[in-house]
Amino acid sequence: MLKDESPVEANQNYLRIGKAAEVTGVTKRALRYYEEKGLLPPPSRLEGGFRLYSPEDIERIIRIRETQELLGFSLVDIKEMLAAEDVKTEIRANWIKNADAAAKATAVGTAREVTLSQIALIEQKLTKMEEMHTHLAERLSRYDELLRAYSEELSKKAIRR
Repeated sequence: MLKDESPVEANQNYLRIGKAAEVTGVTKRALRYYEEKGLLPPPSRLEGGFRLYSPEDIERIIRIRETQELLGFSLVDIKEMLAAEDVKTEIRANWIKNADAAAKATAVGTAREVTLSQIALIEQKLTKMEEMHTHLAERLSRYDELLRAYSEELSKKAIRR
């Protein structure tokens, strides 16, 4: 049974750290590091202290890994992106259908602001990627020019022979 949890909660699909690492494609060390850096909330634990990861934890770990791999985000950037997602999740969880317009507008305004911060972070990465792409394309063009020049030089030498 989970420490400080009821038997019903203990029967959820929790994974021990080794299986969580295997399923998500990260190392056990990475999982501990994510926890240490605040990217993951402290996992539930068995009475013996073994970490247990919930399905939500697994989804979050996968998002961390994908963000890191696909977008080249640092762990600090990922933490910022996840914090914004957490704010939006909390807004959805606390949404009151019959709340007044002012309360709804405040919640939507907050969700909008954190989404803008996420977009800004992605735009920074896109700008850097575009700069890198431009630099590499210019280098490729220079290589093509050199290859043409060397090819012409080789052709002239072959004709002279």
